Amino acid sequence: MGKYDFITAELSELKAQGLYNTIRTIGSPVGAWTVVDGRRVLNMCSNNYLGFANDPRLREAAKRAIDVYGVGPAAVRSIAGTMTLHLEFERKLAEFKGVEAALSLQSGFCANLAAIPTLVGAGHVLFTDELNHASIIDGCRLTKAERVIYPHGDVAALRKALAEKKDAPRKLIVTDGVFSMDGDLAPLPEIVEAAEEFGALVMVDDAHGEGVLGSHGRGIVDHFGLHGRVDIEMGTLSKAFGVVGGYLAGKAEVVEYLRQRARPFLFSSAATPADVAACIAAVDILQASDEPVKRLWDNARYFKAKMAGLGFDLGNSQTPITPVMLGEATTAWEFSKRLFAEEVFAQAIVYPTVPRGKARLRVMVSAVHTKDDLDFAVEKFARVGRTLGVI
Repeated sequence: MGKYDFITAELSELKAQGLYNTIRTIGSPVGAWTVVDGRRVLNMCSNNYLGFANDPRLREAAKRAIDVYGVGPAAVRSIAGTMTLHLEFERKLAEFKGVEAALSLQSGFCANLAAIPTLVGAGHVLFTDELNHASIIDGCRLTKAERVIYPHGDVAALRKALAEKKDAPRKLIVTDGVFSMDGDLAPLPEIVEAAEEFGALVMVDDAHGEGVLGSHGRGIVDHFGLHGRVDIEMGTLSKAFGVVGGYLAGKAEVVEYLRQRARPFLFSSAATPADVAACIAAVDILQASDEPVKRLWDNARYFKAKMAGLGFDLGNSQTPITPVMLGEATTAWEFSKRLFAEEVFAQAIVYPTVPRGKARLRVMVSAVHTKDDLDFAVEKFARVGRTLGVI
């Protein structure tokens, strides 16, 4: 028996179950229309909420940063990799978020891996929503803290668990703000109230709330008016900001503790000057105007209304994330394939990203889509949906 036979068998099984991920390739800047696998198609599945991925202001900022700072810092932040750009970004981001301090990292995934095992360890208790993102799950796996997984959005169950663990010397509640596959919001005000009652820290992953919720896209804490009551906010710079990177923001003392102890910050090279400069430009744009956020929401409401009118099941989304629920993985992949033939790019989302039987197309509307773009998409969804008997 060959040593790779198990890999061959598992890949074959993925294909048989309709779970094999067909990865398409981008051949142009990411925008409303994008070249994918050599074809120009309407992009309906990128996280480019505000269209910043190809915004000329961000491009120019990145180019200027390369001319001044080169292409990379060539060191970890804690030794010789912290540039003036990193500090400028952290200052501006903290001001934008309305917090005391911020710490930038290489990605949102790294930010969760940095914060969770640093804040809690052996003898502590961690409370995590069952539908939290994979990066939160992996961050939880890195800590020796006891893990309590509570039912999705169930604050009564969370309170019960907190009461049972009330004597733990340190308690951390971690939740997504916007759940990335369904587009629903965490009941953050109720979570914060429970945390305050039982003396627990609260950490919220705002990856899909940043640039989307709150005044000028300041995120879910601003959306619910919870400034000063959430201990640490984590976010990504790869979605609404259109670049790459992550951050942790909150009380200055907490952020400084993470700066001193968080392993992904201490042992992984700093983000590049071009990326950081582009992120600074994104913050400046949002600080000055909420117009991109308004366009995003206008487009999301328009598209959702049209799709719901056709009879598509859009789940329980409260945000621009629009899950088109299809059930079986084979149906989702076939739907995606046929849409692509109709010049619409919307990838299937199947197990293990979502539970078995809840496969979907996760449609992401952006601020740079026009009404004509959205009408085009709706027409193609309707055509494929009727062909496959979905509507």
